[in-house]
Amino acid sequence: MAGNSQRRNRRTSNKKGAQIGSGGKRRRGLEGKGPTPPASARKGHVQNRAANAKAKQTAARRQIARRGGKGTSEMVVGRNPVFEALRDGVPASTLYVQQFIDNDERVREALQLAADRGGIHLMEAPKPELDRMTNGLNHQGLVLQVPPYEYAHPDDLAAAAFDDGEDPLIVALDGVTDPRNLGAVVRSVSAFGGHGVVVPERRAAGMTAGAWKSSAGAAARTPVARCTNLTRTLEAYRKAGVVVVGLAADGEAEVGDLAALGGPVVIVVGSEGKGLSRLVGETCDFRVRIPMPGGAESLNAGVAAGVVLYEASRRRA
Repeated sequence: MAGNSQRRNRRTSNKKGAQIGSGGKRRRGLEGKGPTPPASARKGHVQNRAANAKAKQTAARRQIARRGGKGTSEMVVGRNPVFEALRDGVPASTLYVQQFIDNDERVREALQLAADRGGIHLMEAPKPELDRMTNGLNHQGLVLQVPPYEYAHPDDLAAAAFDDGEDPLIVALDGVTDPRNLGAVVRSVSAFGGHGVVVPERRAAGMTAGAWKSSAGAAARTPVARCTNLTRTLEAYRKAGVVVVGLAADGEAEVGDLAALGGPVVIVVGSEGKGLSRLVGETCDFRVRIPMPGGAESLNAGVAAGVVLYEASRRRA
């Protein structure tokens, strides 16, 4: 009799209960997964591994830069560049020479310069190894490794001048990205008795082999400091009693009329195209211009710094 059966699991009703289905999995399985990602984004692909390795190297370089100390080493590649770097006194740690290289005059001169200077390791390496080191550049069998530059702290420049009983004379560069201009500024600072140069970490030239060459040896005796934020560094100089003078085409006064150049001063030089950035310009105590009766619109950073440094040196004398 219906409802009185003693058999277990016997259905006693004609109504069907909930059925176990796919839950929509079959329908979703028919849907596409979108376009195939690029090789650099596919886990395990050789290009993905290369991209990850490059990202790690970039992160390491940025971490070194944030510490404000040493940067990464640099490679000077090619027979003429290597010879000129050695001749101009660019610091170097190792000179790599290709095995079975054609021993021409430039190679002999480079080897002689490295031997005469001392402290430079001579290493013989096969061509594939030099190709790997230089990422396939035309090294011509000579590669010179330049060690990382040891930047000073901006506070040390003013402190060293005060300790010597002198008024600080410092040049700060705002947006100057050409290493040759940086080297020229270092050379001018050294020539006119300055105490150092300040450069920002980002969007600015650093002390590369090109900057060393342009300094004509002055980089060995004139410190270069690196700061994380130029505006804050200039404000710290002001609190220490150093006057901040910015060069601008629309400056309120001419360089020759500014008596403040005879005392503790930081001269801020902007890029040839854009000049001083807005925040840096607002931080300056004075904004001065260089008179140019010849009609030129601007001077590059190295020449502009030299003009103002001469005026500062003349007043101090």
